Amino acid sequence: MKSEADALYNEKYTIGNTATFQAARGCSTNEHVDSRDTSATGESSASGWLARLELGFTRQAERTCLSERRRHGPLSVQRPFYPEGEVCHVYLLHPPGGVVGGDALFLDVYAAPGSQVLVTTPGATKFYRSTGAHALQSQRLGVEAGATLEWLPQDNIFFPGAKVRLQTRVELAHGARLALWENHSLGRPANDEGFDAGVLELELDVRLEGKPLLLEKLRVAPGTRHYSSGLRSYPVVATQLFYPANEAALTAAREEIGSRKESRAAATLLDDLLVVRYLGTSSEAARLLFIAIWENLREPLLERRPSPPRIWAT
Repeated sequence: MKSEADALYNEKYTIGNTATFQAARGCSTNEHVDSRDTSATGESSASGWLARLELGFTRQAERTCLSERRRHGPLSVQRPFYPEGEVCHVYLLHPPGGVVGGDALFLDVYAAPGSQVLVTTPGATKFYRSTGAHALQSQRLGVEAGATLEWLPQDNIFFPGAKVRLQTRVELAHGARLALWENHSLGRPANDEGFDAGVLELELDVRLEGKPLLLEKLRVAPGTRHYSSGLRSYPVVATQLFYPANEAALTAAREEIGSRKESRAAATLLDDLLVVRYLGTSSEAARLLFIAIWENLREPLLERRPSPPRIWAT
């Protein structure tokens, strides 16, 4: 499993090749399904699902198109939506039944110059208990000059006993714009279910033309999550990012935080990167806070009026 996953991860990154997009006309999609794909039959490797999805977006005429899609395994997207005209809304579909130990999922998203993209999920992503092997989910996001990527998935729920490595790597070009959030729930706090077994390795890497803007690694285990220098026993940790941002955006985020009873949230500005943190007991509280901040800042920072995906309301 490991060697097969490594081979899939190290395959040539072709989705960002501009020449590939020149063949696309209108809003048609060049779709490539790997001949090794077994998702249609429900099969998987002996160790777990092995999947990779590459999505390429380009600006064509008056809207952004999903012009390239390469797929291997049970990662897919629904047909794009256009509730606000130009912006391409895409719902990412994870393997049926959630993610388990031994699964290896690789997702590459490329927003070509001038494209406007919003990616979300129809529901929470669930990572289940592992009998030994780790699950891996690696996400690489590339945003070119003049492009906007809004990476706004719903919650990640890590069940007790889950062993997961989750990597998110973002590469921005000068002139790119980004809105991103990640909302992690350790166990199901609403059901008084704690994360009393397992291990999580969470990585967030954001770069501008190769220069680090934010590099984070968080390792969570039943013992270490109680440390005062870490999660302080709280079961929900979430991060929201905007780039580029300014002092006015920082003030607006802090005012939104201050207007709520939830006090375990804060915002800071790292050069032009706005970082909002939540540490608490409710993934719903984190979600509602982040949506409110996104609605407040979308127009001043991304030049788009708020248009929440309908799936968020279901």
